[in-house]
Amino acid sequence: MPHADHPYRKLMLQAVELALEYKFLTRPNPCVGALLVKDGIAAAHGVHKGAGFPHAEIEVLEDAARKGVNPVECTMLVTMEPCRHQGRTPPCTEAIAAAGVKKLMVGTLDPNPEASGGAEILRSRGLSVEVGVAEQECLDLIDDFITWQTTDLPYVLLKLAGTLDGRIAARTGHSQWISSRASRIATHQLRRRVQAVLIGGNTFYRDNPKLTCRLDDPDLPEAGEEEQPLAVVATSRLPDTGQNMHLLRHRAEKTIVWTTAAAAAGPKAEALRRLGVRVIGLPSKAGPALRGRSVRAELDVREGLAGLRRDMDCGYVLCEGGGCLGLALLDKGLAREFLLHLAPKILGDGEAVPLFDGRAPMHIDQALQLRITDTARFGNDVMLALRPAVQDAAEGEGRN
Repeated sequence: MPHADHPYRKLMLQAVELALEYKFLTRPNPCVGALLVKDGIAAAHGVHKGAGFPHAEIEVLEDAARKGVNPVECTMLVTMEPCRHQGRTPPCTEAIAAAGVKKLMVGTLDPNPEASGGAEILRSRGLSVEVGVAEQECLDLIDDFITWQTTDLPYVLLKLAGTLDGRIAARTGHSQWISSRASRIATHQLRRRVQAVLIGGNTFYRDNPKLTCRLDDPDLPEAGEEEQPLAVVATSRLPDTGQNMHLLRHRAEKTIVWTTAAAAAGPKAEALRRLGVRVIGLPSKAGPALRGRSVRAELDVREGLAGLRRDMDCGYVLCEGGGCLGLALLDKGLAREFLLHLAPKILGDGEAVPLFDGRAPMHIDQALQLRITDTARFGNDVMLALRPAVQDAAEGEGRN
């Protein structure tokens, strides 16, 4: 059956939207939404709200009980395969079977080997189970969970703001403000949800950023210092401790600097450590010298990211640039989600700072391929949510 024509696709997307309301809050668990559908209408709703809370399947059955909806007369939709194991909560497979559900639609299988297999168990109990409804959207929903289950990395989001002609700053480095106030508030909301904010050396020196969550909207609460994310700077050029940099003067103990192994062993690194900054040497190699620029050190950012998860318990990392670092994350498949805020402005200057820089392709088919998964308006800006390209998920729609 064609991807867009599956009779339960739109309803499954409703379950996805329900689950997205709790994105970032369910860690280390996945975001999961569930519906009980009768006569083509969602009669009950359920969502997993966080570790220790009931799973979405239990929530939807409890919602049905409150509303007087009989699960026997409904089809259950769940964005991820029901669990079959006893964790903090009992197996969802048992609750589904006990409720008398006869038909189950599943978005995607559980990537956790300890919990997977619920679909087969329910089939063995006599239920009709279909897997793969709106599968790509359901996979995107749990991409953070998949990352944690299958790699040693945190889930990395890349956020950049640019003009219509793809520039993030004027040739002087001036960039405040390309994006609208609404875009900036959205960025601060993201900072509140992640455990670390990552920038490159150019952004560090050019913008002297704070990298804190500062919600100046009176309708939004201000984040306390204990809620602020770590600040991570990737640079081969270490700053002097006497420089008037906000991260050094006010947030040294929450700042991490990734640099070359040689720089990490030098006197500047020791001086930074005395301030409380964590200076970490990463493997590096010489990067390309583009348009006559000097050769720069290309740090192994993957190693740095793995260290953030291993040593600092970072599940989510937000990268806010610049263009070279953002490109490296996309090029190496490390950025799982890319949020591009485009402002309706044109600099029209070939010497202005580009969104991305660091590759030298000779042909268009060497371009990095992405897919748009969402669009939104923030003030006058348009936000494009993008992810790495995948094969058309339509081929897998509705596997029995």
